Amino acid sequence: MENRNRQVLLKRRPSGTPTPADFEIVDAPLPDPGKGEVLVRGIYLSLDPYMRGRISGVRSYAKPTEIGAVIEGRVVGEVARSRDPTFREGDYVLGGYGWQLYSAVPGQGLLKLDPAEAPLSTALGILGMPGLTAFVGLSEIGHPQRGETVVVSAASGAVGAVAGQLAMREGARIVGIAGGADKCRYVEAELGFDACIDHRAADLGAALDRACPKGIDVYWENVGGAVQQAVFPRLNDFGRVVMCGMVAEYNDVEPRPGPNLTSAVRRRLKIQGFIVSDQWQRFAEYRAMAAPLVKCGELKYREDIVDGLDRTPEAFVGLLQGRNFGKLVVKLGDDPTRR
Repeated sequence: MENRNRQVLLKRRPSGTPTPADFEIVDAPLPDPGKGEVLVRGIYLSLDPYMRGRISGVRSYAKPTEIGAVIEGRVVGEVARSRDPTFREGDYVLGGYGWQLYSAVPGQGLLKLDPAEAPLSTALGILGMPGLTAFVGLSEIGHPQRGETVVVSAASGAVGAVAGQLAMREGARIVGIAGGADKCRYVEAELGFDACIDHRAADLGAALDRACPKGIDVYWENVGGAVQQAVFPRLNDFGRVVMCGMVAEYNDVEPRPGPNLTSAVRRRLKIQGFIVSDQWQRFAEYRAMAAPLVKCGELKYREDIVDGLDRTPEAFVGLLQGRNFGKLVVKLGDDPTRR
């Protein structure tokens, strides 16, 4: 175990697209766990689009990151020191905190991980918050039915890939939207979607018409922007829109005009946003269902792993620009389970 910590702090609030200059990387003392806490050595750090909102300073469903504070983020790591009798040195856990190498966190908030169940990094992706997001959004809002057409934006990403595969298991026809030929090939060939459209297509609307000749019954919204504008006119009567994210608009300084919602009345649409943290009580239910499917290969995933904490700001900027391919994870340190 090292005797120093290393952290990424918020140096200033970004205006528009963040840059690495908005962050500061510093050395810090190793945190000392208090009673009931454990010291976690980070192995993997999750990077997710929601973090853009946390550094903006705008009031939202969660408290913004303060200037000079460690950026929020979920971590999988190894217990380096424990003052909680539930955990001992060498345990692997989900629940370390933030863009840093070490964190002292309450033991009651940790989930013990079994490396034999799945690779540790999956607890940040397909078996973690993104997977739970897909599960909750479909079961609570989307309700895909056999024979319906489901369109998923950001289909090769951590949430979209799971949402499409889960909807597929319900017998729906799945059409993905992704950025670039490589991602579209992956969505079709590896994930098994019925079709995938490149959102950079010259005429996205025409491409949707070809892929969805019977219209769209469920739209999983990860993106917003031009993709949303193309999808909305093609929603069927009683269509459901699962409002999960709007990553294409997160860096906007001014809000964009929204869609004309007259059709929401005429077509009796259900448009609902949700925050996955409202449904954490379903996490164990989701993992019990998904973990065996991941282990046997029925539920597929892809990870984009960046090596080293110091590359985190650059990787985060790339995430918001769609440069990652799969669940974006930063490798903070040695993973003894993958030697």
